[in-house]
Amino acid sequence: MLKQVTLDGIEPLAIGAGILGTGGGGDPYMDSLQLRSEIQARGPQMVVDPQVLADDATIVIVGYIGAPTASIEKIQEGTELMRSVRLMEKHLNKSVDAIGIAEIGGGNSMGPLITGLQMGLPTVDADGMGRAFPELPMTTFLFNDEIHAAPFAMADAGENAIVVPQTVNDEWAERIARTITVSMGATAGLAGFVMTGAQFRQYCIPHTLTLAWQIGQHVLEARRQGADVPDAIASTLHGRVLLRGKISDIKRRTTEGFAKGTITIDGYDRADSNTEVDRLHIEFQNEFLIAYLNGEAQVTVPDLICIVTEEEGEPVATELLRYGMRVAVLGVPAPPQLKTERALSVVGPQAFGYREKFAPLPGGVIGVE
Repeated sequence: MLKQVTLDGIEPLAIGAGILGTGGGGDPYMDSLQLRSEIQARGPQMVVDPQVLADDATIVIVGYIGAPTASIEKIQEGTELMRSVRLMEKHLNKSVDAIGIAEIGGGNSMGPLITGLQMGLPTVDADGMGRAFPELPMTTFLFNDEIHAAPFAMADAGENAIVVPQTVNDEWAERIARTITVSMGATAGLAGFVMTGAQFRQYCIPHTLTLAWQIGQHVLEARRQGADVPDAIASTLHGRVLLRGKISDIKRRTTEGFAKGTITIDGYDRADSNTEVDRLHIEFQNEFLIAYLNGEAQVTVPDLICIVTEEEGEPVATELLRYGMRVAVLGVPAPPQLKTERALSVVGPQAFGYREKFAPLPGGVIGVE
């Protein structure tokens, strides 16, 4: 298990988190640059196992909220998450003991490490998704009647900051936070989901920071050995390669604080030239949600759909997908915590407006002790 994140650990962590991001969570590149700068100035960031948290410890979950496409044009100031936590401490009239990760996917894996360094606090080796999701209620921390998103605090790259002390429910927390995010330029830092160490331990998906780092290590090793990198990723996560091919079409728009759209990927020509090539159609809302192979649903949320470059296995976020890019698409089993009846009512395909029923992929290592 990870005990700390050093300079050498940044690259594999960014690769693994990008893969687990399923297209969302923000591109880890800019965050990894800031994390490198923070570690150079302050030393390694301490990582704590959720199993050793004190029962009465105060944990706050942090992460960036908004459309990943906006982060390309609007660079983060770098202290949004820390300022959000400080605002929460002032509101709660108590100090935070550790920083929790909202989602391990993408750049949101890096932000909690940066926040911990800036505040002199450890980051917990766990998160609430085991991947990335577009909305606040889509987290294991809220699949119960104990924890709520509010109160939460938000800060933007300027001097704007706000505390929302209470909402009717977590769905309203999402609506309010999303509206504020749009007003802040479609991206902002958020801190909330306040809980005790005992509650965090009960509801988190454990050791996902370590898993992201391990995935990245396997990718780097496969590259060094000249092995098939997408196959190495699929093997690490008990997944499978759905298709290798070229992006032939992409439709993408930023609306209501989300990046929404569709991608079409055409497989390579078959040996039998009389047979049409396979075609994969993927729909996304920040993250890849459902994949249709030749018109048939193959993978549905909450299982992970991961797109990586074919040769290097480099994760590709939704905002960076381009026509003609050669990629491999993987299907990966979701954490068991996302497959309960209550969880599926929030993160299953029907929660996103699809008629398809969730048919889980076999196996899986995310969140499994």
